[in-house]
Amino acid sequence: MYTSFIRASVLLTGWMLIFGNPIMAQQQNRQLDDYISLAFAQNQGLKQQNFDLERSMFALKEAKSMYMPTVSMLGSYTKSAGGRTIDVPVGDLVNPIYTALNQLTSSSKFPQVANQSFLLNPDNFYDVKLRTSLPLINAEIRYNKLIKQKLISSQQAAVNVYKRALVKDIKTAYYNYFQALQGIEAYRSAELLINENIRVNTSLLRNGVRNGTALLRAQTELEKNNAALINAQRTADNAKAYFNFLLNRSLTETIQTDSVAIAAILSVPDTTAGIGGREELKQLALLKDVNNLDYKLQRSNLIPKLSTFIDLGSQGMDFKVNDKTRYYLWGVNLQWDIFTGGKNKFRAAQAQSNIRSNLAKIDETEQSFKLQLVQAYNNYHSAKAACTSAVSGLSFAGKYYRDQLKAYRAGQLLYLELIDAQDQLTSAKLRMADAQADLQITLAELERDQAAYPLNN
Repeated sequence: MYTSFIRASVLLTGWMLIFGNPIMAQQQNRQLDDYISLAFAQNQGLKQQNFDLERSMFALKEAKSMYMPTVSMLGSYTKSAGGRTIDVPVGDLVNPIYTALNQLTSSSKFPQVANQSFLLNPDNFYDVKLRTSLPLINAEIRYNKLIKQKLISSQQAAVNVYKRALVKDIKTAYYNYFQALQGIEAYRSAELLINENIRVNTSLLRNGVRNGTALLRAQTELEKNNAALINAQRTADNAKAYFNFLLNRSLTETIQTDSVAIAAILSVPDTTAGIGGREELKQLALLKDVNNLDYKLQRSNLIPKLSTFIDLGSQGMDFKVNDKTRYYLWGVNLQWDIFTGGKNKFRAAQAQSNIRSNLAKIDETEQSFKLQLVQAYNNYHSAKAACTSAVSGLSFAGKYYRDQLKAYRAGQLLYLELIDAQDQLTSAKLRMADAQADLQITLAELERDQAAYPLNN
């Protein structure tokens, strides 16, 4: 029974790795896509990126609102005493006339008038108005709006960069967890074989065919295997916790892997996409546009600024409101910076430096991404060769163990040689698990380097 199980598992695993299992592959891809969609909805790091995008969108709305009129309520009240005055000699001017008139009319109808003194500071004076202002010509507002639009696109690209990194991390964590489960399964299979050997050696010892040395060694191997099984379980628990962390859910949440095998491996993965889809390059291109707009912004001081305003209000003494206190005031403001000490010139020079620096950064990044893609492609070929070798190694190890087991049962083999064959079989299974995970991880890295995973924004 055990030898048949080993032979079937080896053949099934090798066939799937070399030829692929479309049904299992589609099932796993759907399952992984569901996990990735869940991470897109719940991952905290991605939420922070989306908050930054939301903030950029509000910044654009703010820039657009600067084209709209601004309506403000303005008011002031003044109470004063003392200070400078204006002296008006009214008495000195009219009193001689009034005196002459009183003498001519023999009456006192024209009283004497005192000289007047008026404060320059208004006393008990209010001014309340509704001011509406509107920019007519302002190049800074226009370039500021264009810059904010580019920054939104740049932040969207940053969100996609984070998403692609998250996809790779999720796939890597998933395959590491799957690898850990395969390691557990390998040790459990070894435990079955050891228990069978213990049963056989116990029977041989009871019948006086063998001494107790083989039984003690088998029990020692069982304890060693149990320790390795506990360590493999710890590795699986850690891998599960990290995977659930990426999905922002309970660290002990169950990961669905039932009836899911390693996806079909393409003989030659598609590398025609190149690095053209990398959002990092889009970010740098958008940054170049922002620098160009910033240069134009700094040069916009050559364009005059024109705005208009209208005030509707009331002003007077003692808070009186009537036809004489109400007023309107309309005007046009012009600002043209003729000389600023070279401030805008130097700012424009800084923007030009940023443009040149950005161009150099784009060239460096493109070369770096091309190098990463070549390395990922080479890693894939290496991992695939290792996986093919692991398939053959597992097949040979299984056949070798079966032959050694037959020889041991026939009394033609030392138990130490059987233990060595058993260790080789377990090691071959572990190498197979490692090779499978490495191959899938290299494919995930290749997918990341090409920005090939479809993102729905």
